[in-house]
Amino acid sequence: MATSVYLPSSFATSATAVRGITSLVTTSRPRRRCLPRSQRRLYPLGRSPAAMDAFHVSSTQAAEPLLHAAAAHRRLRVRTHAQGAEELPSTEAGDGAAAEAGYSLASIILPFVFPALGGLLFGYDIGATSGATISVHSADLSGTTWFNLSSVQLGLVASGSLYGALGGSILAYRIADFLGRRIELVTAAALYISGALVTGFAPNFVVLIIGRLLYGVGIGLAMHGAPLYIAETCPPKIRGTLISLKELFIVLGILFGYLVGSFEIDVVGGWRYMFGLSAPLAAIMAVGMWSLPPSPRWLLLRAVQGKSPLETNKKKAFLALRRLKGVSPSDMVLKEEIENNLVSIKAAYAEQGSGGNILEIFEGASLKAFIIGGGLVLFQQITGQPSVLYYATSILQTAGFSAASDAAKVSILIGLFKFVMTGVAVFKVDDLGRRPLLIGGVSGITVALFLLAAYYKILSGFPFVAVGALLLYVGSYQVSFGPISWLMVSEIFPLRTRGRGISLAVLTNFGSNALVTFAFSPLQGYLGPANIFLLFGAISLLALVFVILNVPETKGLSLEDIESKILK
Repeated sequence: MATSVYLPSSFATSATAVRGITSLVTTSRPRRRCLPRSQRRLYPLGRSPAAMDAFHVSSTQAAEPLLHAAAAHRRLRVRTHAQGAEELPSTEAGDGAAAEAGYSLASIILPFVFPALGGLLFGYDIGATSGATISVHSADLSGTTWFNLSSVQLGLVASGSLYGALGGSILAYRIADFLGRRIELVTAAALYISGALVTGFAPNFVVLIIGRLLYGVGIGLAMHGAPLYIAETCPPKIRGTLISLKELFIVLGILFGYLVGSFEIDVVGGWRYMFGLSAPLAAIMAVGMWSLPPSPRWLLLRAVQGKSPLETNKKKAFLALRRLKGVSPSDMVLKEEIENNLVSIKAAYAEQGSGGNILEIFEGASLKAFIIGGGLVLFQQITGQPSVLYYATSILQTAGFSAASDAAKVSILIGLFKFVMTGVAVFKVDDLGRRPLLIGGVSGITVALFLLAAYYKILSGFPFVAVGALLLYVGSYQVSFGPISWLMVSEIFPLRTRGRGISLAVLTNFGSNALVTFAFSPLQGYLGPANIFLLFGAISLLALVFVILNVPETKGLSLEDIESKILK
């Protein structure tokens, strides 16, 4: 239940004011002088314009720490100079409500940045591989005696990390809840480092593929653990922004990989540098994740599952929460938050039954969550993004863009546009919500695909139609399926099955990615571009119907609220 507290409008916020509230709450209550009924007024914190002016904040989020500091206590009375004292209604801490109390900006940055580096390294691999496959296959640039690779071997170099990611997703399903989010990400960073070094120093083709597979397993673990850790440690009010920002890191990684590829493409053995450069970034991720605390929610879940002592894990969760919150009103608030989360976890766990099994994810609330999350990541892959990007160069060439003569420049151009549009989604997702961005974005994808089909069928004399459709597709994808799919996956699963649910969603994502990759070449030869875009347009139309009928709005809800209100 959401918590509300009322304070007099003249109480101005400052460091002194915050200390004043804490002092009043933890020491004594001032005497109350009752006013005549006609003069009594209550001002909702964060909603009354006068109250907002007095607190000098611009949104309810800025006032949240004060709200929850007061909410940890049953009754609070404050005397003002002008009005005397007003009695405030008793309050109760709601599910996850206290979770936003006392977070400073500095305490949010590191628990986001280090997990998000896992996404950046995933994106870097996508960008760098496009140049590395050219380099390793070149007689002049490879710097090896085994450069004459077959199409199958070259395909393994390009998609080896994808196969590894599939394996990592399967591995995460079995061990993620045992390892915990933090150790899973440390393991992912170690695999990134080993994969990058093995690939960079590969003496032959077999070792090169082993390195690509190792790196891919790291991708599978990172793409599972990063959204989990971020979702479980960040305040609900900005959860959407932070998890969407992780998608921005992926796009930034792609762009970085393109840039490195463009610099190293003419260097003999340049592919070694392209693959190996990810090792230092992975080392930063490993050190950073090791320095962070484990997820408090995961610690409490392990205790409720009976796999760790309850009191011991409560203390660990308290210490982790105190480290995550750079500024906290009091230890009492933190302890109350721990107790509230523990009650929510126990209730959810008891309702879903005590006996767990491997098929549990396909039952009840977990099944509903998987339909939503798994459906989104499936449609994310089968609505034709690889196909559209495949034709990007030819589309720009027909429009007379000089940059289209250089594939690297085209890649950078599209990467920059993707980056900008993802930024739009990041900064609007917690304002507009998930559903509006998904519905609007998927609608744009559908229109773009049908326009591309029309261009190749009947509008070939109008290249601006193709260019506009290309940009519409890329922009629409980056404000919808790109960031929102992973955001929904990270927050929609019940805590009991969240680890396995996300791993299954990641497996669905990479599996469908592999399917589209394998099917694209034969479809291209059999159907031609016009019919391919018609097919993907029809799939996008189905995706739009799916979003409208099945995807809920989770904006501003705590993870516990999502489980109790949406998945029932």
